[in-house]
Amino acid sequence: MAIALFFYDVCMPMNAANSRFYQPMISKIGSMGHGYVGPSYHALRVGLLRDAKLQVSLIVDSFRSTWADTGCTLMGDGWKDTRQRPLINFLVYCPKGITFIKSVDASGIYTNAENLCNLFAEVVEMIGPQNVVHMVTDSAPNYKAAGGRLVERYPTIYWSPCAAHCINLILEDVGKLSHVDKLTSNASKITVFVYNHKHILNWLRNRPGWREIIRPGETRFATSFIALQSLHAHKDDLQSMVVDEEFRKISRSEKAKRVKQLIFDEDFWKECFMIVQIMTPLIRLLRICDADEKPSLPYVYEGMYRARLGIKNIFKKEKNLYRSYTRIIDNRWDRMLRSDIYAAAYFLNPAFLYDKQNFCDKAEITRGMLNLIDKQKGSLSETKLVSTLRCYRDRELSFSREMALTCSKTTRPDEWWKLFGCDIPDLQKLAIRILSQTASSSGCERNWSVFERIHTKKRNKLEHQRLNDLVYVHYNLRLQNRYGTKRSYDPVDYESIDKTEFWIVEEEGEGELDFSELEEKLLEEYPKDGEELIHGGEDLE
Repeated sequence: MAIALFFYDVCMPMNAANSRFYQPMISKIGSMGHGYVGPSYHALRVGLLRDAKLQVSLIVDSFRSTWADTGCTLMGDGWKDTRQRPLINFLVYCPKGITFIKSVDASGIYTNAENLCNLFAEVVEMIGPQNVVHMVTDSAPNYKAAGGRLVERYPTIYWSPCAAHCINLILEDVGKLSHVDKLTSNASKITVFVYNHKHILNWLRNRPGWREIIRPGETRFATSFIALQSLHAHKDDLQSMVVDEEFRKISRSEKAKRVKQLIFDEDFWKECFMIVQIMTPLIRLLRICDADEKPSLPYVYEGMYRARLGIKNIFKKEKNLYRSYTRIIDNRWDRMLRSDIYAAAYFLNPAFLYDKQNFCDKAEITRGMLNLIDKQKGSLSETKLVSTLRCYRDRELSFSREMALTCSKTTRPDEWWKLFGCDIPDLQKLAIRILSQTASSSGCERNWSVFERIHTKKRNKLEHQRLNDLVYVHYNLRLQNRYGTKRSYDPVDYESIDKTEFWIVEEEGEGELDFSELEEKLLEEYPKDGEELIHGGEDLE
């Protein structure tokens, strides 16, 4: 009861008891015996915080050997805190995991490319220039200019904007097309009607194999297309609903008539299915880029190439039909991500190179690979690298094993090179460093929610250094817990999922549904759907 009263007095969230440090804390207190006095306010905010930071620093230092072997990606992203100070968070990604390095108050340098470059260079020196392969930041002009200057200063480092952000912009642009906007507007009329009529919703939930229509994705743009896919999958259930006695009780209203008309409109369903087919490859690529479980850089070029090819095939290569979609993809791809490192990663991924039937053999692939080798002057033997490319391409030496071809589809590309690249160590080392990187700065964005939980309005006078130390300890402990435990959601960011009012809540004054209550109900009553609600929905088949 004493523990419970402490929780209630300070309004501590009940899920704090799920922390992996909760029971060890209780055990330690019990072992101290009667009369033990807990740490004071001053000790918690000064001495113990300093010691915890030192302890976490040892964990971060253990990653440095990994950075030397596989290289790493430096992620940087800016945001504004509750005091409207521009802060830049820096994290380091490697296949072993992500580590939070520091947060910088950029009030005096935020808009200056040269100063930003100096700041980036300072962090690069902390990590070690020889360890950094890739840097991912925001796509704002000042970040782009600073990234370009950083590459001039460190020729072996590549810079690119966040791939997940690029895909989000593509989804947003497609969503703005007049026919897509009309389609999503009509689809939302159905979901809003269903989720604002409890009898109808309960009737649907009692259908065999029912799963919730609305399952939020990585962003509100992805959520729209996931909702269209989910709605199409429920076509039979919805058509059964509008002919049931339960629906007839409310069928006289104008909204009910409109919803019934839409549900029986075959053109609506055909267009819904077509848009889902068009966007499925991009949403899958978004999930790969937005996750940190495996390096995403090796899959970006293939994902974009497959998305364009898939759209062309859907419209049977009728240019006047597919052009509006491919123009959007090309516009974002050309301006943001069409660079040598993505082309080289595509070439070095055996799952794609050895798939001769589907491999893209554009000249930019080979050119990107050669440019990558050219940037390695002084660090690796250029002559050896070029001569060994043929062995890899033509499956000679260790690549000739049947096991190598079989595993190329089932093994992570960087791990595949560790197994089968032993006969050509120079190219093996380069391939592992390239294929071990991420293409997204999503880890930085997830870090914002950590800052917001720590730096509330009540604590907005917390000085930046202590705020930085708190986040450093909190975030890195969470990340270690994440990679040590199999979970179906991201423990760092599970509270930061975009909401879906557009698909559930009626316009002001018309609806009665509270989304937070619905979300809690989903998590309590439908655990499987609840997990997907948090994780970002199921794969679009």
